[in-house]
Amino acid sequence: MTGGAEATERRMKAGDELPPLEIPITRTLIVAGAVASRDYQDVHHDAELAREKGSPDIFMNILTTNGLVGRYITDHFGPTAVLRRVAIRLGAPNYPGDTMVLTGTVEELDGDTTTVRVVGANAIGRHVTGTVTVAVPTATAPSGGAA
Repeated sequence: MTGGAEATERRMKAGDELPPLEIPITRTLIVAGAVASRDYQDVHHDAELAREKGSPDIFMNILTTNGLVGRYITDHFGPTAVLRRVAIRLGAPNYPGDTMVLTGTVEELDGDTTTVRVVGANAIGRHVTGTVTVAVPTATAPSGGAA
């Protein structure tokens, strides 16, 4: 966890940056993410067929990227964080052997929700860009009285 309870205890403000998260892009991650999201397109698991279609190798699908972006946000904001809106766009593919570095900047705070601009970059450019709106419920103090 990159921030968790510490992040929710201190008040964030627009412009604050989340710590980066480095994610090694392995064949296993690409294939497992595609299979887990029921994306059986050959470009996500068969290197030979991906090359026949003009790609140098298999590449990550958007659903895996979406999950990694969600993980990045919830790792930072803690276990009570709820993703309210995820709006992402893919750019440069994530190929095996690369590393994607996710970064985030707080754009807006509104009550218990925070909107974060997220960028995931790899060696060839920006793999993913977008925004995530996350709700972080405030903890309520336990009551001290008897029932």
